[in-house]
Amino acid sequence: MSNPLEKPRLGEPYLLTPGPLSTAYTVKQAMLRDWGSWDDDFRAMTRQIRTDLLAMIGDDQQLFDCVPVQGSGTFAVEAMLGTLLPADSKTLVLANGAYGQRTAKILQTIDLRHTIIDKGDYLPPRGYEVTAALNADPDITHVVAIHCETSSGILNPLEEISEATYAAGRSLLVDSMSAFGAIDINHTNVRFDAIVSSANKCIEGVPGFGFVIVRKDLLQGAKGRCHSLSLDLHDQWATLEKTGQWRYTPATHTIAAFVEALRLHRLEGGVGARGQRYRSNRDTLVAGMRALGFETLLNDRWLSPIIVTFFNPADPAFVFARFYDLMKEQGFIIYPGKLTEVDSFRIGCIGQIDSSVMQSVVEAAAEALKRMGVSSAQPPEQAFAEREKLQQS
Repeated sequence: MSNPLEKPRLGEPYLLTPGPLSTAYTVKQAMLRDWGSWDDDFRAMTRQIRTDLLAMIGDDQQLFDCVPVQGSGTFAVEAMLGTLLPADSKTLVLANGAYGQRTAKILQTIDLRHTIIDKGDYLPPRGYEVTAALNADPDITHVVAIHCETSSGILNPLEEISEATYAAGRSLLVDSMSAFGAIDINHTNVRFDAIVSSANKCIEGVPGFGFVIVRKDLLQGAKGRCHSLSLDLHDQWATLEKTGQWRYTPATHTIAAFVEALRLHRLEGGVGARGQRYRSNRDTLVAGMRALGFETLLNDRWLSPIIVTFFNPADPAFVFARFYDLMKEQGFIIYPGKLTEVDSFRIGCIGQIDSSVMQSVVEAAAEALKRMGVSSAQPPEQAFAEREKLQQS
């Protein structure tokens, strides 16, 4: 189907981040109207987004329901964990970046037992590692996996993680914050008990709420379990089912924008087409940046179509803060700072952008290097060698 990239851009820079991201003009336009949170029209919008999101996992047997939650994606992750994990549970957290570590921190904060497989920045957790960990510790009841770890840009092998989890008789909870809507996760192909994402990622809405898609039987059994009133997923679900209302004031404008974002998602061709555009964006970006001398943190095998991490050049003339400013001057806001252990920066491939925009990003990077007096964008030999050593497995 057609690619509904919207014009005009209103003179604003492109957000090359993993969310918030650049949104369509009509998504912005949808926020110009005020909505009453108790009005029937708004309740119909809430029903619509819940139904549309469930359709993305292929829930033909109606085993699941979708529960929206106010706040950032992390609010929704904590709501999922705090509501679905019993007090006597023990969770295996699969970490290879900041968001796996954040999951562990949530579990520590709410005093739930957990253990971690930490793969560092370069490698994904593998199915055989999950199998070994579950066989070694029969107390583990749940596994939490990050679908796309955006601190490095790695796309984790969710299918083999799921197979290992259910072969061992455990339950899988998925943080698909930066992958849902662009990476296929049909429940008939990948088994899970709950999955969480947010409005301002691959569906290309704006920040304000997240959502948890969860098995109904698990929700029904979770009454009174949550550590938090405002993050109680069961109570939110029960209220939505009874009245069609959110328990507390919802982000009305964000939800109206999300309805439009879902329309554009369907118009583009759904998950498959959205993912293909992002992959094209990634391929254009990576090829162009490598032609300039940059190198990716990850080998091609693990590069996601969501965001790409590049090593900082070894050239002493390269200063990331200056590079960031020069890119912004040319209309591109990249991800400042780093979440990985090595000096690196990230460029997102998602949002209302296409491969022609990514080619312009490469040209802007070339101009920035020229203005900085950087003669080579090659990374430090030690960092590159470490990547090759670790990723041969």
